[in-house]
Amino acid sequence: MSDKSHKHSGWRLVAIIFIVIGILVGVSYLPLDRWTGGKIKDINLFGDILRGGGTANDSIGSRLDSEGIDAELIEAMASADKRAVDTTGMAYDNTPLIAVQPSKEDGKVIIEDYTESGDGLLSLRRALDKGGLSRIAVIGDSYIEGDIFTQNLREKLQSDYGGAGVGYMNMHSEFPGFRKSVKQGGNGWKEFSANKKCNGDYIGLSQHYFMPSGTAVSSYKGSKSLQHVDKWSKSSFLFISPSDAVVRTRTSGDWVEHRVSGSPQVQAIGVDEVTDNFEVSSSSGSLVGLGVWLTDSTGVSVDCMSSRGFSGLTLTKVNEALSRDMSHYVNYDLIILEFGINAMSPNQKNFSVYSSKMVDVVNHVRKCYPNADILLMGIGDRGEKRGGEVHSISSAPYMIEAQREAARKAKCLFWDTREAMGGDDAIVEWTRGGYTNKDYIHLSHKGGERLAALLYDAIKHNLDK
Repeated sequence: MSDKSHKHSGWRLVAIIFIVIGILVGVSYLPLDRWTGGKIKDINLFGDILRGGGTANDSIGSRLDSEGIDAELIEAMASADKRAVDTTGMAYDNTPLIAVQPSKEDGKVIIEDYTESGDGLLSLRRALDKGGLSRIAVIGDSYIEGDIFTQNLREKLQSDYGGAGVGYMNMHSEFPGFRKSVKQGGNGWKEFSANKKCNGDYIGLSQHYFMPSGTAVSSYKGSKSLQHVDKWSKSSFLFISPSDAVVRTRTSGDWVEHRVSGSPQVQAIGVDEVTDNFEVSSSSGSLVGLGVWLTDSTGVSVDCMSSRGFSGLTLTKVNEALSRDMSHYVNYDLIILEFGINAMSPNQKNFSVYSSKMVDVVNHVRKCYPNADILLMGIGDRGEKRGGEVHSISSAPYMIEAQREAARKAKCLFWDTREAMGGDDAIVEWTRGGYTNKDYIHLSHKGGERLAALLYDAIKHNLDK
């Protein structure tokens, strides 16, 4: 073999090595454990090498630490520390708080009501009584990613009050197969989110917006995996188009072309037709896709708006003017906030900064949607390794009290998720039974169904009072 051939072979070997390393690095960042319900463990080859091997408990520990603290919260805590140093005295709100309400009744965890009226689900109850479409938004982090938990809450509420469809859908998902409640497809959308560089004028409750890069397409197909989501009667695409644009939609047959006049206001294209399929497409580069809503015109709609890694603090960036515009098409009667996983660290006891910031979040969301009831969910139980065993993370009770205090100060509803799961060390039983994944944090689809039943009972208890 010639020297030249040897050189080519050497370069090919180097190229193959780099390609393999790139693949391994990429796979190491995928939450395979979560997506497969623990059937496939997360792969972190380089972490294992750097740790020099280890025992099975070491690998459990690495999975337990997989959720980091949201950068937005780290910045907030740093700012609070700086203010404490730079000021001689800080303003103190001595407004009397509503007394801590009972969290249990007849052995079941109920919703604690810290509203001034003492009737914290009044807006939802009135909407249900009217007989139109009652809208609920569940906004959270990776705990509800893939419609886990919310899909079952939706199913139960729609079985009681009517309604169909999955509600809100983003324009694109990197891993659409993870979700059971809808079959999503498409490509060509560039995503922007509240925790990265973006245009704040376009940040709504979902905290994400999308713009076409070339020809963008989104498709949604009904699913028979759950009740009431195989078909729906109203498909709506909400968007902002600063300049004239062309949007195409399709439910069956040929594409329908919609010529849109440029406007800074929110616009909507609605298709009123019973269908199990909806597609939307545009190649107009200035168009801003806010989302698609798949619903009926009556009953209940439950939107799942999840953002991996968020602590909830970016909700203060939701644009009030945009929310008012969107509420002409999509308004809410109940907004449920599920956050806290990305605001915790082991052994931490003081969550006062987070609690204070969540008061700001609730108050801001209330400004954006003044007619909506607001329910703050406490964190679910989470595990940590102690010696050779897994127990509830020691900081959980402190976080829950901080969340409860935030609800009291913001005068909204609170539900103690961890207590509903069983309290201390509940995560051990839930993981053993396959209700949470092997990271000892996230719900499996089976666990989402179990937790949804508990919150559903708490909501019904409140509505039926």
